[in-house]
Amino acid sequence: MRILQVNKFYYPRGGADKYFINLSQALERAGNEVAIFSMAHPKNLPSDFSSYFVSRISFNNGSWRDKFKIPVRIIYNFEAKKKFQKLINDFQPDIIHIHNIYHQISPSILDTAKKSGIPVVMHLHDYKLICPNYQLFVNGEICEACKPQRYYKCTQKKCLKNSRTKSLLATIEIYLHNSVWKIYKRNINLFIAPSVFMKQKITEFGWPADKIKVIINPFSPELNINKNEEAVPEENYLLYFGRLSKEKGLTTLLEAAVATNSQLKFAGHGPEEENLKKYTQDKKIDAEFLGFKEGKELLKIILKAKTVIIPSLWYENMPLSLLEALSLGKLVIASNIGGIPEIIKDGENGLLFKPGNISDLIAKIKLLETINAKEIKKRAKESVIDFTITNNLNEVLEVYREILKNKKSLPI
Repeated sequence: MRILQVNKFYYPRGGADKYFINLSQALERAGNEVAIFSMAHPKNLPSDFSSYFVSRISFNNGSWRDKFKIPVRIIYNFEAKKKFQKLINDFQPDIIHIHNIYHQISPSILDTAKKSGIPVVMHLHDYKLICPNYQLFVNGEICEACKPQRYYKCTQKKCLKNSRTKSLLATIEIYLHNSVWKIYKRNINLFIAPSVFMKQKITEFGWPADKIKVIINPFSPELNINKNEEAVPEENYLLYFGRLSKEKGLTTLLEAAVATNSQLKFAGHGPEEENLKKYTQDKKIDAEFLGFKEGKELLKIILKAKTVIIPSLWYENMPLSLLEALSLGKLVIASNIGGIPEIIKDGENGLLFKPGNISDLIAKIKLLETINAKEIKKRAKESVIDFTITNNLNEVLEVYREILKNKKSLPI
């Protein structure tokens, strides 16, 4: 099978990008031909298809020329459409699988796919399909003000980086894509959601349930370990690894750490890093910021942790950190929100607490001293044993085959 994989970043910037890269590599190992379409970037992995990549644009640190181009690139990227057409002509894919394309690439490429008669699968890694700021989270709390299709609320509430101008652009973008052009509805054959929660939330906003298939993400293949690695002795620290941003609820974790006299370690980076460091200094919290870690280095940090904590405030979809920690047999304390309780059953294979509730998190941290951690860790590992890249690959391939079979059965 010839598969064209599309994502705006071709380096492991976040969980969605890691999944896109791992899936692309797994598809190739299974004997498929895989082409990549992405944005040019100095951190990109090597690719035979980099000449087709759309030119780089920065939304945070770009030049005045970038800022002038941004509205057009976000709404309808003509450069991406032209280069995508050339790649389709040269590669002749059987199917196209898109991941995160908004802003840097835009859905302009979907018109090209439709014109070429190639079916498209879209992986939903966040809530951009229904929410202008993609998080359903504003000013420190869950927000569904745009439901159903009242996207003007984004501008009213300044949902995007507390900026009226940026929020207005995001509002125009989603109105054009969803309500005027209906570009996703017209051109996507099937959506893949990594959690039942996400599918339910998307359908609540008016999208048809029969066009959304749930396939839970796998844990990262590089975190497969041998017996010697598994035997690493634990140390007495709580670990958070992932993006350092407001929706992750990290101040809740810091407050709970103070109350329980716990040592903390953070592995990752993000927009809240400096604020969190200042917070720990001001309150004299025993916290260490390790920076971005991956591969074997991250593996050792996770294995040595007493427990992994995921204190999210927003509707977590199916966080990679959750699956990775459980796959390593770690005891996880996580917010009871989004797709997390589909995996964690409180007291069985981990612990759940009410999102943002410091007292509840404190209680769960203190519970570590009395519960049967060995049994919980055993069940933690067992609960995700089937969430391998191989099983995920087989489910995705089955989706491709079904779509291609239906395509062939349609009258010419």
